[in-house]
Amino acid sequence: MASASTIHDPKLAQQLVLDELFDLSLYKALRSVTQPDVHHTLDELIKVETSHLAFWQKFFNLNLDELNLGRRIKLSFMMLVCRIFGSTAVHLVLEAIEVHGVRKYLALWREYQGKPLGEALRGILMDEFKHEDVLVTELTKRKINPERIRNIFLGLNDGLVEILGAVSGFFGAFGSATTVLIAASTTAVAGALSMAAGSFLALNSEKEVKTTELAKKVFLGEESEMSPMEESPMGSALVVGTAYIIGALVPVLPVLVGAKDALFSVLTAGFMVILVSTILSFLSGMDVKRRIVLNLVIITVAVSVSYAIGLAAKQIWGIAV
Repeated sequence: MASASTIHDPKLAQQLVLDELFDLSLYKALRSVTQPDVHHTLDELIKVETSHLAFWQKFFNLNLDELNLGRRIKLSFMMLVCRIFGSTAVHLVLEAIEVHGVRKYLALWREYQGKPLGEALRGILMDEFKHEDVLVTELTKRKINPERIRNIFLGLNDGLVEILGAVSGFFGAFGSATTVLIAASTTAVAGALSMAAGSFLALNSEKEVKTTELAKKVFLGEESEMSPMEESPMGSALVVGTAYIIGALVPVLPVLVGAKDALFSVLTAGFMVILVSTILSFLSGMDVKRRIVLNLVIITVAVSVSYAIGLAAKQIWGIAV
């Protein structure tokens, strides 16, 4: 009988083995830089990943024990971030790794259902759901608020894209850097206030509904798994508004230091979009390349359309500043 390594795509076999080897290497490396309260969780994760690695190596008859260059660079970068930002970064990394693992294995399981690989994936997923995911969730829920972290980067992204579009449109219409700076700054402040107000109202409404539901269940003597909201509407509004302003500064700063057109704003915004997209993709388990390309397409469209509208306004209404 042919071995699994010859039946399945060799690239897929190598990916699965190296992914487990990467996770195992990461958990071992994290144990050396974390506090003792995290060691039990990491020890359990190391135990599970060791068994997963051995399983895939046997399943594919593929004994790889060294990471490739790309994964070594990724491991070094993640460890550097964890050393700089401490426990918060460690918890985010652990959660993100679990999200990526679950999504990857679920997608493969759907593709290979009814086949030997699909049955093998079922066992791995049971471990993910019943053991690894539970361990990481219990650790991170006490330490961080991943939704707040994601909101920060989403606010940055929104402020960056929207104000970049505004800067491009204003340059097309006015041409004057001073006028563009005033108009873009005003738009940024208005946008930040709007985002903050929207976040406040949404969470405040959700809090009122949840409080009413809890009171109703208490009155009726019913058991409820619902708990009061931990996130403050005002705190959330401040986080979102501040993140938006910081994102908006990226395309505005080149104008502030003397840029005469939108080119430098586009370049700085493009670099920041790549950085933010990479972080968001990692935290949410999305494909990094797909997210970066999507966001770059969005800012390209935003810049092109906004600049065209600005030029059209200048031609039609004869704006001259």
